[in-house]
Amino acid sequence: MTDPMTERLVRFQRPDALPYLIGADEARLAALFGLDAGAYRALLDGFDRQTRQAAETLLARPGLADAVDRLPLRPEGDRDAFHVVALGESTTADRLSWFEILHRLVALRRPGDAVRFTNLAISGSTTTQALTQLPALGFQRPDLVLCMIGANDAQHLAPDAPTLVSAAETERNLAMLHDLAQQRGPVRWVWLTPSPFDEPRAAAYPHFRRAGITWAGKDVDATADHLLGRPEPVVDTRLAVREEHHFLDDGVHLSIEGQREIAEAVVRALAGAA
Repeated sequence: MTDPMTERLVRFQRPDALPYLIGADEARLAALFGLDAGAYRALLDGFDRQTRQAAETLLARPGLADAVDRLPLRPEGDRDAFHVVALGESTTADRLSWFEILHRLVALRRPGDAVRFTNLAISGSTTTQALTQLPALGFQRPDLVLCMIGANDAQHLAPDAPTLVSAAETERNLAMLHDLAQQRGPVRWVWLTPSPFDEPRAAAYPHFRRAGITWAGKDVDATADHLLGRPEPVVDTRLAVREEHHFLDDGVHLSIEGQREIAEAVVRALAGAA
């Protein structure tokens, strides 16, 4: 049986999204976590079962299955498949993330459609670091980019320290992510606001306390409000994540219940815009 720390690492760390490990086989990826290929595959299968269950729960909600059917995910021109790519940080890199649940929803409802999903999110990424993924994004030739980033910019490395990335720099980076991606080929782009924090829980989390890291919801709200003022479509995840059980014990990462709510919000937003 895999220990909880290793399971959490596999859940949130996605080394195959790193440019120099894209295409690496499972045996090599497993070794990065100190696992053999069989144990690594067992963990991935367990995460897959959970995302499938989350998707099935969503499909039982009124109107959700019809919304999945309406999602504008059909290839155009000479494309043989519609390609959806995610950019982001740990909330998206999570093996139980809203993006993985979205993938499962489409697979369950539209098994005959040619839709590919590629998750390029990297845990711990700031908007500055995300800029380095633009070459990989261009290589993927996406039809739709779903980008959820900015929470790590809002870290304070000491209670009285400024945010890790300033608000002005975050806004500049977000604009560059979108604009430079468009220069590599026109692509539909949808933002997701960074999800909110459970501030008391984050403040009490032992690992954050030892590291001196603090988080403030107002900083994420500022990024969300900026995104809502941009011309591209935006899904405001703050409207979906509201309950205590939507968060893990650190108050920053989401439980699968919280991830499920974001997946529903994304589906309904994309279907409504179709």
